[in-house]
Amino acid sequence: MRDEENLGGESGSVMTMGEWIITLIISSIPLVGIIALLIWAFSSNTPKCKSNWAKAWLLLQVVGYMLVALLWGTLIGILTSGIFD
Repeated sequence: MRDEENLGGESGSVMTMGEWIITLIISSIPLVGIIALLIWAFSSNTPKCKSNWAKAWLLLQVVGYMLVALLWGTLIGILTSGIFD
């Protein structure tokens, strides 16, 4: 069996280590990374493995931003409630 058959017939879905390194560097750049993740996640030209990774990473970032907002809101609420006066 060829590698393509093992991957469900998707040609070009295997990414090299160099492609992954470039992907990780681009995704770590502020603002540019989020735009790149959105493009990779929802573009039909992106390899399936990269698309799934981008969707998962975007989901984790959204959850992380929500947790940070919740923690900051809690901290501001505690500090403005007068509990430390």
